[in-house]
Amino acid sequence: MIDAPSPAVGRPANGGCTIGSARIRLPGQRGELLARQEDGRGLHHLVWRLGPGWRVCSSAVLGGGIGQRAWILNAQVQGGYARLDPDRHLAGIAAAEGLSGPGAGLMTAADVTERTVSDDGGVTATVTSGLGVRGWAAVPSPGTDGPLPPGTVNIVVTLPVALSDAALVNAVATATEAKVQALLEAGLDCSGTPTDAVCIAAPDPGTETGEPFAGPRSVWGARLARAVHRAALDSALRQS
Repeated sequence: MIDAPSPAVGRPANGGCTIGSARIRLPGQRGELLARQEDGRGLHHLVWRLGPGWRVCSSAVLGGGIGQRAWILNAQVQGGYARLDPDRHLAGIAAAEGLSGPGAGLMTAADVTERTVSDDGGVTATVTSGLGVRGWAAVPSPGTDGPLPPGTVNIVVTLPVALSDAALVNAVATATEAKVQALLEAGLDCSGTPTDAVCIAAPDPGTETGEPFAGPRSVWGARLARAVHRAALDSALRQS
């Protein structure tokens, strides 16, 4: 796990975050590791308890898109997952943990206890990855016989500043670019796996507009890119 310095940029020293006239609490940005039993097997999941006043832009199977979200869940599932209602499955895990209100839920067959985390200037990126099934986005995956090994790179990023709608979408693109850069630097001939997902969490700007940019050369986009790159590279190097 790589941990870069994380100065309190753009937020009060006591851990709150001021957006306009409203002040919200920054969540535990590294996620809470929890355990559960499913079909006689011990599995783990990560939970970010965001609380009120947060927006998430994500490709998550539960709560995807852009909207207010009170929590994020990244749940490990068994290999060869065959359920056709993953959103309902994730909602059940969330309910068992007492998570209420709208949330975003991701899942992976990878071991989430092996998560990697990196901080950069107040931005925190958490990556869980299984790279057994990987390839280039524009090339169809060849057929295989038998069960596939774990695949999925899930990225959860929290920022201490509000982002505009456009910047939230741009942050997803920046995180994806940083992931691909990390995979290539790790010597992996791929751009990811077929089921990668991204969640970007930032304070709701309320009546303000939020930061307008999150590309890799903007202030917050650069921090996001570095944090995702370090966490993804560390994870990929463990599996290469």
